[in-house]
Amino acid sequence: MSSTFEPVRIGIVSVSDRASAGVYVDKGLPALKDWLTRALCNPITFDERLIPDEQHGISAALIALVDAGCSLVLTTGGTGPALRDVTPEATLAVAHREMPGFGEQMRQISLRFVPTAILSRQCAVIREKSLILNLPGQPKSIAETLEGLKGENGEQIVPGIFAAVPYCIDLIGGPYLETRADVCKAFRPKSALRPAPG
Repeated sequence: MSSTFEPVRIGIVSVSDRASAGVYVDKGLPALKDWLTRALCNPITFDERLIPDEQHGISAALIALVDAGCSLVLTTGGTGPALRDVTPEATLAVAHREMPGFGEQMRQISLRFVPTAILSRQCAVIREKSLILNLPGQPKSIAETLEGLKGENGEQIVPGIFAAVPYCIDLIGGPYLETRADVCKAFRPKSALRPAPG
């Protein structure tokens, strides 16, 4: 079935001094892979990086992933106010355009759970034909941010940010991403919809 959907290359970056040094096992990359594999119908090639909280190294990794053909790059970790948290600075340094709505919505989702969500500095940018998104560091928060919040009957209470990702990637010239509606229903205007593969 998946062969009828357009393939996509996705970069995933976990930013952590301790995980990259082997002090503990990284949970960010597996969480990203698990959610994206469940959410997308497209065949995915993942390009993974586990790197320390160094601004130059993060920027270099993001540039390399975009240059490698990743239409979407997701980072996890390093977005708080601590002195070593430099992921947003590294992301903005490689940006051709900023997409502030993604960060605003991520904080809105997280504020449903913790008042300290206002300390989060996640951002989103476009570089070339790639969308780069900073996500929280915890696997549970990653899923909530991407998927949004659903009620007991499965109805959407707060939209997740990923609902807007496929159309954004359409607009910047990337592949047509198809989501599984039970995980995350992508939104596109009617004029942008394509018939489902047969």
